[in-house]
Amino acid sequence: MVCPGSRSTPLALAVARRGELSVHVRIDERSAAFFALGRALVTGRPVAVVVTSGTAAAELHAAVAEADLARVPLLVVTADRPPELHGVGAPQTIDQQRLFGSKVRLYEEPGVARGEAAPSWRPLARRLYQAASGSGGLAGPVHLNAAFVEPLLGEPLEVAEDDHGRDDTVVTAPSATLDLAGRRVLCVVGAGVSAEVVARAQAAQWVVVGDATARGTLAYADPLCRHDEIWESLVPDVVIRIGGVPASKFLLQRVASTATVIALDVAGPVADPDGALTRRVVGGPDPGDPSHRGDAAYTRAWREASARLGERLDSLWGDEIDEVAVARHVVAAANAHEAALVVGSSMPVRDVEWWTPSRRGPVFSNRGANGIDGVVSTFLGVADGASAIGLVGDVTMLHDVSALVDGPGPGTSAVLVVSDNAGGGIFSFLAQARQVPVEQFESLFGTPRHHDLAAVATAFGHHGERVDSARALDAAIEGGLARDGLSVVVAQVPSRSLNVARHEELNALVAHWWSAP
Repeated sequence: MVCPGSRSTPLALAVARRGELSVHVRIDERSAAFFALGRALVTGRPVAVVVTSGTAAAELHAAVAEADLARVPLLVVTADRPPELHGVGAPQTIDQQRLFGSKVRLYEEPGVARGEAAPSWRPLARRLYQAASGSGGLAGPVHLNAAFVEPLLGEPLEVAEDDHGRDDTVVTAPSATLDLAGRRVLCVVGAGVSAEVVARAQAAQWVVVGDATARGTLAYADPLCRHDEIWESLVPDVVIRIGGVPASKFLLQRVASTATVIALDVAGPVADPDGALTRRVVGGPDPGDPSHRGDAAYTRAWREASARLGERLDSLWGDEIDEVAVARHVVAAANAHEAALVVGSSMPVRDVEWWTPSRRGPVFSNRGANGIDGVVSTFLGVADGASAIGLVGDVTMLHDVSALVDGPGPGTSAVLVVSDNAGGGIFSFLAQARQVPVEQFESLFGTPRHHDLAAVATAFGHHGERVDSARALDAAIEGGLARDGLSVVVAQVPSRSLNVARHEELNALVAHWWSAP
């Protein structure tokens, strides 16, 4: 990713002259950084972001914070002015030293770039790349602050031959023996857990549930665990935690009440905000180890409960749509087309996790810092050169509307579905909605904006349309996947207060269905 700027000219020209690199140019540094984050999520490899000096560098901070917490490899390269131009009122000059603090895995500031230092550049690049990749630690962002003096144009040097025989593989210790034989094992997985790890856990007869990004896990864990009667029939002997945390507070509360909660670090450090872990083990599930194999009858009980609830939900909606229905249709389309899915924070990530069938294809969400900043840019980064579907709220789209300035690259079919409930929907589920006067709540938390989001997309040169039925939503998604470029599909859903009532109704129905003959 390259953003226009003067002081970064040597970097931009060097990147552009390397034919083996894919170069994207975006004018908004914040959007560019989140676009790069999306590319890194898809490829699993470090992606570089090159920007000029000054506030351009500061614009990257939000994406660096997300990459840090989500362990996404980013190479952040900021151009800087030489020391003699600092503190004297030179334009586009701020203190960029250690700008991102402890959020980066490695910070390098080699001083003003000079020809005689060229032999040190390849080792410098290798250190940054390896640190971003997680060699010897966790993957994440790194920062190179590179100072340049005028003239900013020069002849590129030949790239030195690399040492291809170097082996930087990190070998983890084998999985410790687990005393799980014949026990009821519930495995809760979060962001960062691969489909392969999920499959191995299932092969070991573990019940595997997870967050919105988890592929192949059992669906509907949140509504199933909300009710005491249901939970009592599905309660585990042991909980295994892998990766990040799901969005469901009810599931986490149930986990915290279990006597034995074991963390497996096969997907990196296990998040434990509730302090529920009782033991940490290096390694992952091994279905070939007898001590790892759980109770098959327990896994059948969970599968049957999930399937039963799914069948009931399938028959619940007609042609009307609400926020849950939109999420279900989006996931169905992503599964049918094997398209990547990008889910926004707040209600979309919860509705996908709680109320949709298992996701079969890759799913991405900014689950590190869990913010709405840059989600549209991340989506476009994931979609670039392929097909992808995104699901966000109206505030999330407006927050990152600058992503529409450049849009996706060639060969991309990107469909962004926006659940438009005229404001920040998640706040209506919180205590503020009940305790703050309505007008004040709407001003401070609901924040309704009355933009025509389909017209906004059209104004930026993309396809935009508004739908208010399930048939129209399905047709719009199909049409968007069939055309090149970005299609913004605005789903008109009921009000935020009605959405709260709908979720309450659904949870009541789950309890009723469970007890019904």
